[in-house]
Amino acid sequence: MDIFLKVLLIIFSIGLITVVLLQKGKSAGLSGAISGGAEHLFGKAKARGMELVLERLTVVMAAGFFILSVVVAVVLK
Repeated sequence: MDIFLKVLLIIFSIGLITVVLLQKGKSAGLSGAISGGAEHLFGKAKARGMELVLERLTVVMAAGFFILSVVVAVVLK
């Protein structure tokens, strides 16, 4: 069980890294860092297609990674 959880954690971590690297940047440069957050938060444009899939997959992978990290820490204790 211990080894299975560790392997699953490694799979989730590699998957999370991959999904994050597949996403394209929202904005570039310092001006994008200042105004980009407001446009993303209050903007009317919705993500569609592959962008939406990658965003949702990132949330799922991050949640899975967090939960598995806590479970592995508790099991190894």
